[in-house]
Amino acid sequence: MIKVLIPTTLRSFTDQNSELLLEGGTVREVIAALADEYPNTKKAIFDENGVPRPFVNIFVGENNIKKLNGYDTELKDGDTVMLIPAIAGGAPESLIPEERAEKLTNDEIMRYSRHLLLKEIGVKGQKKLKAAKVLIVGLGGLGTPLAQYLAAVGVGTLGLIDFDEVDSSNLQRQVIHGTRDVGRPKVMSAKDSIKQINPLVKVETYNMMLTAENALDIIEEYDIVADASDNYKTRYLVNDACVLLGKPDVFGAMYQFEGQTSVYYAKEGPCYRCMYPAPPPAGLVPSCAEGGVIGVLPGIIGTIQANEVIKLIVGGGERLVGRLMVLDAWKMRFHELKIDKDPDCPICGKNRTITELEEYDYEEFCGIKKQREEEAPVESITAKELHRRMEAGEKITVIDVREPHERAIVKFPDAKVIPIGQLARRQNELDPDIDTVFICKEGKRSILAVNTLREAGYKGPMYNLKDGINSWAKDIDRAMPQY
Repeated sequence: MIKVLIPTTLRSFTDQNSELLLEGGTVREVIAALADEYPNTKKAIFDENGVPRPFVNIFVGENNIKKLNGYDTELKDGDTVMLIPAIAGGAPESLIPEERAEKLTNDEIMRYSRHLLLKEIGVKGQKKLKAAKVLIVGLGGLGTPLAQYLAAVGVGTLGLIDFDEVDSSNLQRQVIHGTRDVGRPKVMSAKDSIKQINPLVKVETYNMMLTAENALDIIEEYDIVADASDNYKTRYLVNDACVLLGKPDVFGAMYQFEGQTSVYYAKEGPCYRCMYPAPPPAGLVPSCAEGGVIGVLPGIIGTIQANEVIKLIVGGGERLVGRLMVLDAWKMRFHELKIDKDPDCPICGKNRTITELEEYDYEEFCGIKKQREEEAPVESITAKELHRRMEAGEKITVIDVREPHERAIVKFPDAKVIPIGQLARRQNELDPDIDTVFICKEGKRSILAVNTLREAGYKGPMYNLKDGINSWAKDIDRAMPQY
């Protein structure tokens, strides 16, 4: 039997199973067995030819099958196959040249004395930390430990870019912000916290979205970029800008209990596109806002990122270039996987096709435009209108597509429960002569539910509850909690 490890983002298609025992003598046979046992994986993981989509990598042990024998890689009893979707050693030199190293004051020698006692850092390394400039993209869960620890260790200049404001739901994990900061721009809240940690650090703030139009100008001013973003468009944009400018991209991602960390640095190894040539279809992989995340996970992943930033600045150590660290925090297991440079990569390969950010359509590449086109025909209904129709006694079927643990937070009155993964095979439970309204937390998964049933051939009238169950709590039932 072959053990197949299923990452968190794909477990909704395998009935929440994280480990499967499947039979097969090759990777192809095991993948086919997976699709046979869990048909819902076919649309999510496989393309129309039955081949896993580009956003899914398959490893046997620590090796990507691309560097073995592909899908014909032979397996023996007891082998482990791991699916890794999108959600590098030696003693390398410092990125900071000697002439930029800055003298330490007596106060700084005292503040950083524990670093100075480490021969791997010492006075020389601390001077380079003082001279370094690091840009942190995103001031949420991952950006929090990045900013706090990089400030504490004495990185001279920190750039902070984020266009969002602090929300009360952020405080469970984004400990750089406090209750008094709710409603403030995240970059300003983070700057205040950094100044409390270390007033010697210079902080540059960018209260804006990183775009193809401004990315090169902003990133060019920094030595290293730490990617703490939460969407695929920004991840590919950061990667591409770093490749074009020759900067390292210290990457982190997380979802629920799972985290990933690597250093994508095209000068020394692969880039993000080498690992993930394409993102998952828009809407397939939920965000942390929809799927949740354990509060300590960003602290673990973010501090690993901070550790990689420090090594890049001072030199030495074994960098995560060409290596992906995967953590399952619930089982407390780390996996280290090899990443190889793709000679056909469109941004760092031998024949580059991406040479200008402004000419590249990131929304189209990430499926955002297509998702908008697909979402357009999905008719929405507001909480107030749904309430009016229910009060009038109209026949309406309400389908709650949320997970069981979400319904434990708050239940919707008189809703029938059908998870998205079961909709296609349970469509006979719906009456095509009655309006059906789908609900979720924010109104995103319910749109996916409508499209899923349409593709399955269901012809009845379907609606999405606009802005989800939170809108019902806001506009109809104020006693109902928002989450």
